Amino acid sequence: MKFFRILAGLLMILALVGIIGVLGLLLISNGNPVDFVQTQIVRLRISGREADLVSTVNQDQTPRRFTVSSGDTPRQIGINLLNDGLINDADLFVDYVRIADYDTELEAGTYFLRSSQTIPEIAKILTDSRGSSIPFRVIEGWRIEQVAESIDSNPLFGFSGAEFLTVVNAGARPDPLFAQQVGLPAGASHEGFLFPNGYSLPPDITPEGLRQALTDEYIAQVTNNGITTAALTRGVSLYQLTILASIVQREAVQMEESPLIAGVYQNRLDIGMKLDADPTVQYPLGQPGDWWARITQADYSGVQSRYNTYLYTGLPPGPIASPGLAALSGAATPESSPYFYFQADCSVNGYHKFAETYAEHLANSCF
Repeated sequence: MKFFRILAGLLMILALVGIIGVLGLLLISNGNPVDFVQTQIVRLRISGREADLVSTVNQDQTPRRFTVSSGDTPRQIGINLLNDGLINDADLFVDYVRIADYDTELEAGTYFLRSSQTIPEIAKILTDSRGSSIPFRVIEGWRIEQVAESIDSNPLFGFSGAEFLTVVNAGARPDPLFAQQVGLPAGASHEGFLFPNGYSLPPDITPEGLRQALTDEYIAQVTNNGITTAALTRGVSLYQLTILASIVQREAVQMEESPLIAGVYQNRLDIGMKLDADPTVQYPLGQPGDWWARITQADYSGVQSRYNTYLYTGLPPGPIASPGLAALSGAATPESSPYFYFQADCSVNGYHKFAETYAEHLANSCF
């Protein structure tokens, strides 16, 4: 039946040619009669398939990466869409983009498509790669591994969390300018410098590109908010300041307490007292699925790590998480106070009680 319909269409076109003549055909085809005839054939072929055009593979709303390479023809694109399970009919895609005048507008690039989209919807998207971006967020207090896990949970990235870890873990070669700006020790990881924020990333971003985006945001935030200047005034590097800020980030629940908590730790540092910070014990204990495990009394002395500030005085060797702006600002300008101790108050609002002496600290206990 389809063959006869196309044949009938061809006969009609030939009859039309016989009526209007060659000059008329040249006129209505804008000087390209072959293309005009081919397009009319495609129109006939696609007629009656409106239902197929608006049908979808399924109703899955999950976006999936799809790449159009330079030089890909509409047919190759249609075959790739079919193979990726994004459309049901490659030939119908090719026919549609022809009659919609998209066949010369399909643009090389990376796109995020859904199998719940129709052929016309997909075809239109493939004409402009500028609309593609990857939404991504880093949360305050995350450690590097949690950033990697978030990459793996996002189907839009073209690389894995493990690949990202290779460019941010200890031993990775950092950007020399960034390393100089923050005082990053040789061989140190980028822990603490993957700035917590929301990002809109290009679809072709690489692990190195993501690292650059996150560390560039860190530099912008500490520069624009006076943190770099405060560090210079205090005679500390951004690396040292970020170590303290990362501890403050994990301790503070109500971030308005950040300067006061930072001040307590600074008081301890000033007299050579151990920081006794629980998050520094949690950090070396972290495991997939439980990066911030609840610690026991035995862990304070049992966790043999330079990060354990119950065993070692001074700052730990590096940051333990990504501090946000409030924690960084608190560490940059610690609040002056007589306090050397703090613990969670007896409510559930996340605030702390502060004390000058250990006896007062014990009296503040809720037990």
